[in-house]
Amino acid sequence: MEYERRQYLDELTRKKDNGRVKVITGLRRCGKSYLLFNLYYKRLLESGVKEDQIITLALDEIDNARYRNPFELNSYVKERIKDRKRRYYVFIDEIQFVLTVPNPYVDDPEAKLTFIDVVLGLMKIPNVDVYVTGSNSKMLSSDILTQFRDRADEIRVFPLSFAEFYEHYEEDKRGAWQDYYTYGGMPLVWTLETHEERSSYLKNLFSQTYIKDVLERNNIRKDEEVLEILLNVLSSSVGSLTNPSKLSKTFDSERHISISPGTIDNYISFFMNAYLIDRAERYDVKGRKYIKTPLKYYFIDPGLRNARLGFRQIEETHLMENVLYNDLLRRGYDVDVGVVEVNAKKDDGSNFRKQLEVDFVVNRGDERYYIQSALSIDNPDKKQQEIASLIRIPDSFRKIVVVKDYMKPWRDDKGIQYVGVEQFLLSEDFLSR
Repeated sequence: MEYERRQYLDELTRKKDNGRVKVITGLRRCGKSYLLFNLYYKRLLESGVKEDQIITLALDEIDNARYRNPFELNSYVKERIKDRKRRYYVFIDEIQFVLTVPNPYVDDPEAKLTFIDVVLGLMKIPNVDVYVTGSNSKMLSSDILTQFRDRADEIRVFPLSFAEFYEHYEEDKRGAWQDYYTYGGMPLVWTLETHEERSSYLKNLFSQTYIKDVLERNNIRKDEEVLEILLNVLSSSVGSLTNPSKLSKTFDSERHISISPGTIDNYISFFMNAYLIDRAERYDVKGRKYIKTPLKYYFIDPGLRNARLGFRQIEETHLMENVLYNDLLRRGYDVDVGVVEVNAKKDDGSNFRKQLEVDFVVNRGDERYYIQSALSIDNPDKKQQEIASLIRIPDSFRKIVVVKDYMKPWRDDKGIQYVGVEQFLLSEDFLSR
């Protein structure tokens, strides 16, 4: 089974030969390498590019270990650029494996050379178009874009979206949604047939790939147990408000482990840099300001989250919220958690300020949408509870409730729109209609 990954393939095609390095980022095993080395490679050939014009190198393979030295990498690529009159396309996979080495030509122990120096040199060759992939956002999303002096385009690749998964789902389509929020969108999961095989694969990704990478990259082997526990706690609290201080207290009270909020915040940043989780900030809709804490954390893939907990906590309401969050990010939106403050009365008649939550405040340019994720609105009280925050937002941007059940999109007398989760996820242009 081959997933076309049309969104990313089309983006790469649009950016072809634009004079900038294309940086393909995302979680390891989410399909970056296949996108570049198979799908985009094939598209280049179909456009008339010859095979000897495409230079490929996968740095996570042991046979290519020598090219993790920037000098060896530079030599390898340049030796294959044989004709200055022909166009060459350079694909370097998992470039974060390239080591930082001393500059032997400078009498300064602080002078270092990295993959950035290699890629900058390649970019200066007029007939070369450079593409790199990487699985660490600290190295690739911030440093590379800064040090390349605005000469890099980042293309963020996610696991399979529900729409991509659904298109190739070969069983009864009525089971697609449950399978997706249970096992997620890591492409290789769907080459496996049984729960045991899928569970084993996802659990091994954590132990053999993700945790190992985080430990080695950040040199924190002594705190492996803490990292494991923290991942479990974050997995259990998907869709819930929390913060490093609260998590620190959880470690102390439930595990009798003393760990500072600052250390926990650092460890969470390691997971975020590895694209395992993402963080949604809280935004005061009426006050038009961000609230520093608490926050919400979401897993980039629901199957990985479920595997982390041994598939023991399959709460559809939180997983549906997680899937919607990921899909909005994939579509290119900025996503926050909304807060609407309102006046309320206590039983004794006194007034107090109450915070109502909007699951997502979604922005892109001058577009804004308020989205509520609701498993069901099957009775009037439940419906009122779900829309309580939306009806108190004093602006005219679209307000949407996404529900589990299948329904044709409709709008109530308050202007709030309702749509089923599958219809929303399968309609790429739903928000722009």
